[in-house]
Amino acid sequence: MKVVICGAGIAGLALAHRMRTHGWDVVVLEKSPGPRTQGYMIDFFGAGYDAAEAMGLLPALDERGYRIAEAQYVDERGRVRARLGFAQFGATVDGRLLSLMRPDLEAVLREGLPDGVDLRFATSITDVGNGPDGVRVTLTDGSALDADLLVGADGIHSTVRRLVFGEERRFLRYLGFHVAAYLFRDAVIEAGIRDRYAITDTAGSQMGFYGLRDGRVATFAVHRTPDPALPSDVRAAVRAAYGSLGWIAPRALRHCPASEDIYYDQIAQIVLPHWSAGRVTLVGDACYAVSPLAGQGASLGVGGAYVLAEELARAGSIEAGLQHYEQAFRPVAEEKQQAGRQTARWFLPASTLQVRLRRVALALARLPGLDRAVATSIAGKPTAVVSRLARQNG
Repeated sequence: MKVVICGAGIAGLALAHRMRTHGWDVVVLEKSPGPRTQGYMIDFFGAGYDAAEAMGLLPALDERGYRIAEAQYVDERGRVRARLGFAQFGATVDGRLLSLMRPDLEAVLREGLPDGVDLRFATSITDVGNGPDGVRVTLTDGSALDADLLVGADGIHSTVRRLVFGEERRFLRYLGFHVAAYLFRDAVIEAGIRDRYAITDTAGSQMGFYGLRDGRVATFAVHRTPDPALPSDVRAAVRAAYGSLGWIAPRALRHCPASEDIYYDQIAQIVLPHWSAGRVTLVGDACYAVSPLAGQGASLGVGGAYVLAEELARAGSIEAGLQHYEQAFRPVAEEKQQAGRQTARWFLPASTLQVRLRRVALALARLPGLDRAVATSIAGKPTAVVSRLARQNG
């Protein structure tokens, strides 16, 4: 059996790992010329953590992880106005939590691929022939591949989804925000934010900063905008959107790199009536993007890929495996999408009053009893779907 996976991001690499482990011939196509370096810090837990453990990748991920004490909201004069400890959050998931950069997660998945995976960079697809017994995909170099299954793991702006399921506008739910992330070096900023996640305590737009172990600083920025269209000049758009912020933001913006070195996108979700059509299916952000504000996109990408591979391995046919995959994982993804929409209301307040209300809420959240309730609301409902499949499939 042969599978073509479009996308060598988190979901695609995790799926390639499992499918090859189960004996499939695996071809992974990635339109980028090489591994992507743009990204931001993520909290990795839940279904993805369970899947990484089952795949034997936790030790390598733990080596790349960061120990962050707390998130702090800092005003324009550098004063901490509110805080949220990571310990209380980690306790809600029994300590099964890692904080790491998205490129590091991709690197561990890529380096952990079994022998025999055919990974092709600078290659994508232009056409899909979706038949009852398999697919034929035409590549950007004009050649074609025949396979038993095609999987779109190519993100929120999925080419596979567009070619097989329809135009993006039919499935994209814009949440009213744009997001940007980039890396830079500044010894003064890095020393001041080490071991914490520092966020501007602002309304309408905010920047968050992490210090990395190699001396670089990672910034994650979000601003409200009613227009989902992406700017033609990303660097100029970032400097304009966050130019009014105080504290260390002006200094960080002076380090803003060229547009091609900035991760920039709209914050949106993908909602599809069905994840599969014939011998084509989708996984990760291509079919259930939750948005960066929900904080679990990477985990759902790895977890969903694991469930897809395991259901295919235990089913009597590809069609049955795809059906079981969606039945098992759609409720998990939809619950996280709902949590993401709720999180958006307070993640970036729309007014100064809402900023003050967030300060009060976070102060109350530090009280015994309430701390766990708040952390649980962020983490969402736990799921045992991955651990159950891991036990069943050995």
